[in-house]
Amino acid sequence: PSSEIPVFMTLYFEDPDHQSHQVGPDDPEITEAVARIDRMIGRLIEGLEKRGVFEDVTIIMVGDHGMVGTCDKKLIFLDDLAPWIEIPRDWVYSYSPLLAICPPPGFSPSDVVMKMNEGLKSGKIENGKNLKVYLKEELPSRLHYVANDRIPPIIGLVEEGFKVEQKRLKRNECGGAHGYDNAFFSMRTIFIGHGPQFASGRKVPSFENVQIYNLVTSILNIQGAPNNGTVSFPNSILLPSH
Repeated sequence: PSSEIPVFMTLYFEDPDHQSHQVGPDDPEITEAVARIDRMIGRLIEGLEKRGVFEDVTIIMVGDHGMVGTCDKKLIFLDDLAPWIEIPRDWVYSYSPLLAICPPPGFSPSDVVMKMNEGLKSGKIENGKNLKVYLKEELPSRLHYVANDRIPPIIGLVEEGFKVEQKRLKRNECGGAHGYDNAFFSMRTIFIGHGPQFASGRKVPSFENVQIYNLVTSILNIQGAPNNGTVSFPNSILLPSH
């Protein structure tokens, strides 16, 4: 019945993210995974076309992040900082792609940051120049990563494709990761919009994913909740309403 036809549906594909973490974004296995997703989307479109509603349905296809290859030759080891400061494993909330450290009471976060950066800049730490450590309140403001008590006091930004680990291990590892600085091109993803309110064949400038919420609420003509997107953004993407 028409009264039971949904007005909004979501569909999530785990691939090719899963494979990319295992083998990196450039492996032939990723091409196969993308082709498989492409066939699934093709089946969806074919079904809409057979029902004569494809041109009336709005479809937004978007990824949540990019991916970059990581290998053992791009590792930074915290234990190498021992001549300047020891960073025990239980201080570390996460290693890569965002290093997060919370020293226990009695240790000054600012002193820890100073000594870590001194070691990393010394030229004596393998790949040390590819990690910069900050007090969270000194992070670049564009990252919006300070105003929450759950964020540890010390954050390390890792260069694209590099990983932080505690100590050296004998293993050969190559894979993929995301979550690096979103200014890196490799962290970008796709956006494809189809439907009555999208101009066919039009290319739009890059934008942040936080804008998509307001885009969806505008298409559905509903009032959205407060969010980090720009209220006027849909006007820059959608055709003028009549």
